[in-house]
Amino acid sequence: MLFKQSLFQSVLDRLDTEEEASEKEKVAHRIRGLNVSFAATVLGGETPEAHRADDAYRDNLGDPIILPEPEAEPEPVPQEPEPPVMPEHLGRTSREEVAAELAITSDDTREALQEKRRNFAKANHPDGIAVLFREQATIRMTLANQLIDEALRRLRR
Repeated sequence: MLFKQSLFQSVLDRLDTEEEASEKEKVAHRIRGLNVSFAATVLGGETPEAHRADDAYRDNLGDPIILPEPEAEPEPVPQEPEPPVMPEHLGRTSREEVAAELAITSDDTREALQEKRRNFAKANHPDGIAVLFREQATIRMTLANQLIDEALRRLRR
C-alpha cells in the first residue's frame, strides 16, 4: 500500500491522471473549425463536391464524337415459317411396308438385327421428327421394334 491506498486503487488513480493528460494534449493540437477535412475550397472557387475524378478524365478526352444517325430502314415484315414437309418414308405406316424396309431374313444374326434397329431408329425416331409427324414416326418405330423382337425370338428357338 502506497500512501494508505491499495495497489489496485493506486493503478486506477494513475490511469485517470494519464487519461486527463492525454486529453489536454489532444486539445492543444486540435485546430478549431476543421472537423471534417482540410480542403475547404479549390482554385476557381469550386467546392470539393464539384470536382470528381471522372470529370477530370472526361476533360482529357476532348469533345465528344457525335455519330450521324443511321437512316431508318423499313422493318422487314415477319414471315411465317413454312410448315415442314413430311418425309416420304413416314407415309408408309403399314406392317408390310415397314417389314419391306427392314428386309429381315432368316439368315440375320442377333448383331445384324440390332444394327437394323439402330439404323431404322436414326431415320424414324419420333424425337428427331417434326412435331406434326411424330404420330407416324411412333407407329413406324413400334412396328419395327415388334418385327425385330419377333425375329430375335425366332433366333433363340
